[in-house]
Amino acid sequence: MADITKKIGDLDVFPLALGGNVFGWTADRDASFAILDAYTGGGGNLIDTADAYSSWVEGNGGGESETIIGEWTASRGNRGDIVIATKGGRHPERQGLAASTIRAAVEDSLRRLRTDYIDLYYTHFDDPSVPVEEILGALDALVAAGKLRQIAVSNIGLDRLEASLAFSEREGTARYVAIQPEYNLVARDGYEGARRDLAERYGLVALPYYGLASGFLTGKYRPGSTVDSARAGKAAAYLETERGPKVLAALDAVADEQGVPIATVALAWLAAQPTVVAPIASASTLDQIQPLLQVPGTELTRDQLKALTDASV
Repeated sequence: MADITKKIGDLDVFPLALGGNVFGWTADRDASFAILDAYTGGGGNLIDTADAYSSWVEGNGGGESETIIGEWTASRGNRGDIVIATKGGRHPERQGLAASTIRAAVEDSLRRLRTDYIDLYYTHFDDPSVPVEEILGALDALVAAGKLRQIAVSNIGLDRLEASLAFSEREGTARYVAIQPEYNLVARDGYEGARRDLAERYGLVALPYYGLASGFLTGKYRPGSTVDSARAGKAAAYLETERGPKVLAALDAVADEQGVPIATVALAWLAAQPTVVAPIASASTLDQIQPLLQVPGTELTRDQLKALTDASV
């Protein structure tokens, strides 16, 4: 069997990341454990979370997802086999990217994750009030201390991103190796173009979030249908756009040709795009895992990729 492993810096990863945003939200502890078991049982090893997950849920304070993941790795004894990616800067008690805040947020995440290192650590949202030199200096010190293996960036303006990358290159500090943009078949404009060009120039790999557009690209949202989901409002809104129905029609056709679920096709298109090493997708139920695990083995033809790309313009 061909090696499907991808690289993020020196990290070897499965080419589909399991999103942990649902843990402690639409998936309770037991359901989360079952989902994590199914994902890793199918060969997956890359779990994406954030210290803010899931602070938006009534009664939660943030950190619930990290806590569940930490309890799961501890109970399974598999920490060394798992690549954990988490993000800082948005926990209700650790807002922003001042050096002292970053240090405290990392310690909190380590405690919740029950580990002494984080494989991939993102700045979740930029904090323009803090110089990039201070942010990178704090992250560099944490890498040097062995608490972070690789660092990455998610939501940030182009000027600040370029300034950050240039600073690391100039000063020889730890540098961002990955970027996590919003990117999928119905949301291409925010990454394609200048942002992707910058990523390519500095050798950043991409791990897109909202890979399934809040569930819209699973195909379950159709005109006249009602879906019982915490994200139904956002997903169904794509039906009102010109692009949404065209993308669904193209996905239906390609999924039929490939004999795989629509979600698999949507993520396989994303995985085939320049710079992308591992789309991120979450699952709230066990039946949503298999379409994710099928992504690495689904190779779309040139014509299929073109049909999807053309429909999503």
